Amino acid sequence: MNQQLAGYAPTPVTARMENHGHSMLKVAMATGQDLYARTGSMVAYEGFIQYEPNPPAVRQIASQWITGEGTPLMKCAGDGLLYLADYGADVVVINLNNDSLSVNGTNVLAFDGHLTWGVERVKGLAKFAGQGLWNVCISGTGWVAITSRGTPIVVDCGRGEDETYVDPDALVAWSPNLKVKGKRSFKAASLIGRGSGEAFQMAFSGEGIVVVQPSEDSTDRLRVRN
Repeated sequence: MNQQLAGYAPTPVTARMENHGHSMLKVAMATGQDLYARTGSMVAYEGFIQYEPNPPAVRQIASQWITGEGTPLMKCAGDGLLYLADYGADVVVINLNNDSLSVNGTNVLAFDGHLTWGVERVKGLAKFAGQGLWNVCISGTGWVAITSRGTPIVVDCGRGEDETYVDPDALVAWSPNLKVKGKRSFKAASLIGRGSGEAFQMAFSGEGIVVVQPSEDSTDRLRVRN
């Protein structure tokens, strides 16, 4: 039996964060290298790792999540290997190099504790959808792990002058330096029973990337509000 299961055994550590399969994240924990992770995402660990749910730094920042799009986070510290997952979603590992990433709060899985982060309103959308859209902006040099409902596509918006349009319910993350504006349209999906009325696309332009998942989040983040 051990030989049959050998292919699923942990692999040697090669980086601070790396995938174990498509749907699990492995984090090499060490003293002084704290981690913020989605509360409840721990599926296994080796060594001595402690968890602090809703630490003060998170409570202070989370108070800005007035739209109910908050991400419950826990602080992880210690030595060992930590395995994280989010209901079988694909895990995408990103190594920021003095860079920034704006992430949908529901797609945040984990990030290095020394990175600068905060909740930011997406400019240019409030007039289209009430209070607008709030995202988690993470910047600095370090590791970030995000989730996607299925294998995502990463669109390079710097390849041409045309804008890139994305359904906000399928949006995972993007480069914060991109220009963003809203576009109102009739959602074709409403014709087949998945919704009704008008909806929006987010139009991106400039130099940067947009990460899109092959699944629409059921929260309908920018549906018309009466």
